[in-house]
Amino acid sequence: MSSRPAAVVVWLLAAFAAANAQGKVFFSQSEALALAFPDAEQVASKTFVLDEDQVARIESLAKCELDSRLVKIYTGMRAGEVLGYALIDIHNVRTLPEAFMVVLSPTGEVRSLRVLAFHEPLEYKPTDRWYRQFDNRSIEAPLRLGGDIHGVVGATLSARATTRGVRRALAFYEVLLSGED
Repeated sequence: MSSRPAAVVVWLLAAFAAANAQGKVFFSQSEALALAFPDAEQVASKTFVLDEDQVARIESLAKCELDSRLVKIYTGMRAGEVLGYALIDIHNVRTLPEAFMVVLSPTGEVRSLRVLAFHEPLEYKPTDRWYRQFDNRSIEAPLRLGGDIHGVVGATLSARATTRGVRRALAFYEVLLSGED
């Protein structure tokens, strides 16, 4: 009989640890867009259906394959002026999804990167300081993990997925938006 209370305590501790190891939603899409464009009078979205040429150009620039030909880009506007662009990247890190938003300046540099949801155990999520490495980067930057982007011990898969996602966002800008007036 004395082992039963100990078993309950062990089970409760294991359940508590498992609950705390789960991921988290940090921001909804609308909250993230409000933070991305706090001065915007309007945030419009446009969905692009990529053709073969666009896919090839984007994959070449991003140095990774695309999972979808559909791309949704948000544009923050104020008094008819573009404040910037935002793209939400959703991908699996290991076996569970992560979503982050890349906010780009009107000229295509990373203004900010915000994690919206991270469903892997939180110890696999890089720090906010790590994510700030991408600030002010453009398509000209190599964005190589272990090169100009520092790696993260214990979060290598997260770091790789984020680096690929930022390169995709910059490539989308270059191919889909850089020629717009």
